[in-house]
Amino acid sequence: MFENLQEKLEVALKRFRGQATITENNIQEALDEIRKALIEADVNLNVARKFVEDVKEKAIGTEVRGKLLPEQLIVKIVRDELVELLGSKQSDILMSPQPPTVILVAGLQGSGKTTFCAKLAKNLRKKGRQPLLVACDVYRPAAIEQLKLLGSSANIPVFSQDSQDPIKIANEALAYAKRFARDVLIIDTAGRLTIDEQMMTEIRNLSNSLHPTETLFVCDAMIGQDAVTTAKAFNDVLNLTGIVLTKLDGDTRGGAALSVKSVVGKPIKFISTGEKIEALEPFHPERVASRILGMGDILTLVEKAEQEFDEKEAQKLEQKIRKNQFTFEDFLDQLRTIKKMGSIRDLLGLIPGMDKALRGVNIDDKSFSKVEAIILSMTKQERENPKILNGSRRRRIALGSGTTVQDVNRLIKQFEDMTKMMKNISRGGRSNFLSQFGLPKNFGI
Repeated sequence: MFENLQEKLEVALKRFRGQATITENNIQEALDEIRKALIEADVNLNVARKFVEDVKEKAIGTEVRGKLLPEQLIVKIVRDELVELLGSKQSDILMSPQPPTVILVAGLQGSGKTTFCAKLAKNLRKKGRQPLLVACDVYRPAAIEQLKLLGSSANIPVFSQDSQDPIKIANEALAYAKRFARDVLIIDTAGRLTIDEQMMTEIRNLSNSLHPTETLFVCDAMIGQDAVTTAKAFNDVLNLTGIVLTKLDGDTRGGAALSVKSVVGKPIKFISTGEKIEALEPFHPERVASRILGMGDILTLVEKAEQEFDEKEAQKLEQKIRKNQFTFEDFLDQLRTIKKMGSIRDLLGLIPGMDKALRGVNIDDKSFSKVEAIILSMTKQERENPKILNGSRRRRIALGSGTTVQDVNRLIKQFEDMTKMMKNISRGGRSNFLSQFGLPKNFGI
């Protein structure tokens, strides 16, 4: 996420290394590079200009005190301005005091609108809500079937009808929700390839009929400034309550994320970072600002882990590691849990400094499938006692998994090395674990 922008800002901020003070002369070249980096990331020109002016004003007017270096001060100022630009604080989904809460979801065709509806439904159900998905995209071929398929995969009910009248479908869904105690209604509306008068009239009428608590616009972050322009057009018609940015795992330059709050005046509420139904994150401006500056995002990593890892199971696993009883069966369980958390490349990028270390390195999640195939080709006895894996057993495993003996040997060696490392971390406790990532021993206390 934002790799190109991160790299260019890093170069610009390096100009302050070795400087004793911040002056108008030594800051100007760095600010020019920051402005250029923002414009290349497809940030709105006026937004980029104001951002640079604000940074300059605060930097020149701030005294460098104590052991603080000018480089550290300018990074803090840039981070604070990024947080402000992104919206200052997280904006939650509003819930109606009288259920059901109606959430109207709008967007152009291909923006990921329908998938977002299912992701949001699953996210809300984890919080104890009882969502109902409503199929009101009556124009796009297979849109209703897509929503039903996504709903089924997340175990969320979908309300649909043969009618071609979205207002009729939505109002009957509302009556159904009240009757069967579904406390959140998520309306998937029709998208178009471009904004047109018919589309805007229809969605305005739908909104006037439903009086939604939330009206969310789904933005494809990969199209940059066009996404911001489209969001503004929808806001003029619907008075949006929030923005959702999708496809942030793709080749996005970051312009939409950095411009949309200033231009549209509405908060970003969620970001989608993958196709999996779990790949949805609440938008935290301060965390995203840290990611842009290569500082990682440990809080999001911890939250992702807490959602997938069971505390009791984690304690059992720790005991196994301490007693040197960690097996391939345990490894397979952990592997599958990690896969649920999202892309490994994205997860590693949340660790401070890892984005820079992994720049240009190709990390393929598909390699996990090979590892899984090798472990599944082992017998139960072999998984529980890897020491019995002699040459003939390794050849059989390679044949059964469609891999080579070298692949099997490599995995076994990696497993042995990982087991030793985990045992060392377990012995050292919290402080040793934190030191593996170069973090202070009192981090988070």
